[in-house]
Amino acid sequence: MPCLDYDPASLPDLLPLYYRRLFPFSQYYRWLNYGGVQKNYFQNREFSFTLKDDIYVRYQSFSTQNELEKEMQKMNPYKIDIGAIYSHRPNQHNTVKSGTFQALEKELVFDIDMTDYDDVRSCCSAADICLKCWTLMTIAIRILDRALREDFGFQHLLWVYSGRRGVHCWVCDEAARKLSVAARSAVAEYLSLVKGGDETVKKVVLTDPIHPFIRESLAVVERYFPRYALKDQDILGRKESVDKVLALMPEDILFTGGSMVLYIIAVNIKELLQLFQNEKKPEMRWKHIEDHAFKKQGTSKKGQHFEKEIMLQYCYPRLDVNVSKGVNHLLKSPFSVHPKTGRISVPIDLKELDTFDPFAVPTISLICEELDRPRTGEEEKSEDAKEKEDEKDAVEKRKIRDYKRTSLAKYMKHFDQFLDTMARSWKGELLKKSDLQKDF
Repeated sequence: MPCLDYDPASLPDLLPLYYRRLFPFSQYYRWLNYGGVQKNYFQNREFSFTLKDDIYVRYQSFSTQNELEKEMQKMNPYKIDIGAIYSHRPNQHNTVKSGTFQALEKELVFDIDMTDYDDVRSCCSAADICLKCWTLMTIAIRILDRALREDFGFQHLLWVYSGRRGVHCWVCDEAARKLSVAARSAVAEYLSLVKGGDETVKKVVLTDPIHPFIRESLAVVERYFPRYALKDQDILGRKESVDKVLALMPEDILFTGGSMVLYIIAVNIKELLQLFQNEKKPEMRWKHIEDHAFKKQGTSKKGQHFEKEIMLQYCYPRLDVNVSKGVNHLLKSPFSVHPKTGRISVPIDLKELDTFDPFAVPTISLICEELDRPRTGEEEKSEDAKEKEDEKDAVEKRKIRDYKRTSLAKYMKHFDQFLDTMARSWKGELLKKSDLQKDF
């Protein structure tokens, strides 16, 4: 995903400016401190920095926002990863008794990477993406966000663009942060439907009755399938694509031995291929497959939902389950810069999900350039007035003014709204705590 306005060689010059004037330290601290409800929550958090030339520094931790800010401005990391909250401060992990340094809590996280969909996209492969295959990320967010909110009752979900080819989800509810490894594994397994590696042809198998969660997911897939699979990927166009779809039809039609069954196979597939010869439109070809599936539903229990299995195999989210299972697993931080594309890892506003364009996400080059653009007279007057209101917070206010003058502003606005919603739950927790203390 090359970007015309970004040259990776410029990163060492741009990062100091980004961390000095644009990185949202106050909101970042506000997020990871969670209202100060739990003592030492921020202080015991692990940060990991990847520096120039792939120098990797783990177990960083900071007492205050100011300390984090100074260290990041000194080290100018190429990449920031966030880890768990530990039993002790991570930067002192070598000094504590062996076996006592343990990961206690972390947000429940999900990592969806476009490279895991290479068998169902023909437009791109590996790290490349385009708007045609980006639909897969939209589908993944729609399905997982609904399930996490409605099936599990979580409320505080932060969806973030990785900066290159995928998305991350941070489930920030207190209940999610306290989940055990076993509970995280159970959630991840519940949400996993596409199973098997490259050698597995059929990766989705449905049983009757279909689980309500899968029915809800299918409702999302059915919305996007005609455009994504039939139009953009043309899965019923070229012969090799058609063969891949036909290979997903149930075994008892395609592969069972016995002369009579083989004859039935030949008739069924031959009939479909004949229909395809006479009908070139992908939508109509798909209609023939659906009709074929409908006929089968009355005659067999096995494979009776094969058209749904095909849709799910082509469109259902593919999770890196190991990222979600481990408490001590690191995940790339929001507002980190992707070194290869230069794009900022920004929060995604779900109200604008269908129009989210990864190629429109600002690069570090762009926002640093926007800082240098002259301010209008109105901006100057407004900013001078704000500064006079409170000289004490002038530095922090200048930082806010800086990012508001760049393409980062709309993503920051969404992050602020997310934090405000979470803050209401923190206030509730703090009030509960103070009431309990009064009782004693």
